[in-house]
Amino acid sequence: MKRNTVDIITLGCSKNLVDSERLMRQLEACGYTVTHDSERPEGETAVVNTCGFIADAQEESVNMILELAQRKSQGKLRKLYVMGCLSQRFFEDLNAELPEVDKFYGKFDWNNLIDDLGKAYKPELRNERHLTTPSHYAYLKISEGCDRHCSYCAIPIITGRHQSRPMEEILEEVRLLVSQGVREFQVIAQELTFYGVDLYKQRKIAELIENMALIPGVEWIRLHYAYPADFPEDLFRVMREHDNVCKYMDIALQHIADPVLEAMHRHITKEQTYALVERFRKEVPGIHLRTTLMVGHPGETEEGFRDLIDFVKWAKFERMGAFAYSEELGTYSADHYADDISDETKQTRLSKLMQVQQRISAEIQERKVGQKMRVIIDRQEGDYYIGRTEFDSPEIDPEVLIAAGAELEIGHFYNCMIDQADDFDLYAHVI
Repeated sequence: MKRNTVDIITLGCSKNLVDSERLMRQLEACGYTVTHDSERPEGETAVVNTCGFIADAQEESVNMILELAQRKSQGKLRKLYVMGCLSQRFFEDLNAELPEVDKFYGKFDWNNLIDDLGKAYKPELRNERHLTTPSHYAYLKISEGCDRHCSYCAIPIITGRHQSRPMEEILEEVRLLVSQGVREFQVIAQELTFYGVDLYKQRKIAELIENMALIPGVEWIRLHYAYPADFPEDLFRVMREHDNVCKYMDIALQHIADPVLEAMHRHITKEQTYALVERFRKEVPGIHLRTTLMVGHPGETEEGFRDLIDFVKWAKFERMGAFAYSEELGTYSADHYADDISDETKQTRLSKLMQVQQRISAEIQERKVGQKMRVIIDRQEGDYYIGRTEFDSPEIDPEVLIAAGAELEIGHFYNCMIDQADDFDLYAHVI
């Protein structure tokens, strides 16, 4: 056991990761040595930043807590703390059932952990983080919470109402990160198109992104987690006019059949969704759309599922993920709808949907062969440098593999010729 060492384990989404990075910076300022996602934690203190979104994520978080609790019982760990979404959502239950944990914190009071260690939180470091990503890119969280109340989603239960960060504070953080070598920003929020409504009484996402784009040293800005209803049209212009705003939008559409959209409380229709996709293609030529879809929501008929298949074939999303509905405690769907579609049917529909998307992805990737593309290099693995284009977000999207013949620098951009494609990844050489 290494004294004055804290191991932080982050589970869940990139928004949790940002919280862990802020905590790490505070702990380091207090004199601790901090490790992140160590394969075998050896510090005297461990902090688990949990996810509570869906059942599988909850189970992963609980298993990690139990594993560390066992290490504590064996004398290999002195203190165990838990923070994040799971403890925010199930604080009382976890506190009663896991006495091995020294203290639970929610999603927004992790600063108190510093006090409980006998140290003082340093507000002057509020924008500073210990990046756990490669040093050339960072996640940038612009808000917390969500005012949307989709019937199936537990996020508003966990995070509460939408809370935007002040624009100047965000821009200050961007400037600081640029000074530290960050070139690429993944802008994240539960619902980024709602940014600014609480602080400024109007949507300010386009203004924020444009101000970011004007900061020297910002090479790529990529947008994640937009909501389709009442999409802010001024964002189209910003994406079109600024070369460093990636032609990429992560927008979860969830479904296309009107009865399902209504049951989901999505506040958008099939006709409006088709029109929105067309508008994206028209306003931002070459844009890559990433979406997430759900199968098996209560009330999804065979006809509704066929509508979804037809929609995916028509839209030809460059990036698409999908998952099967699972009932989440406390949500409108869980309280008001019977989970009447069998797990077997859900999985069959999910497989069919992803098979359609795999063919689409292969066709889209194949069309890139022979094109020149700008690629940022993330790392080297074996005989290849691994990079991404502006159309690829870290960890979730395809990558570009470049044979490691020439010496390339991690975090630098190169113009590449695409030589080959498989269903997802590209192979290229530097021009």
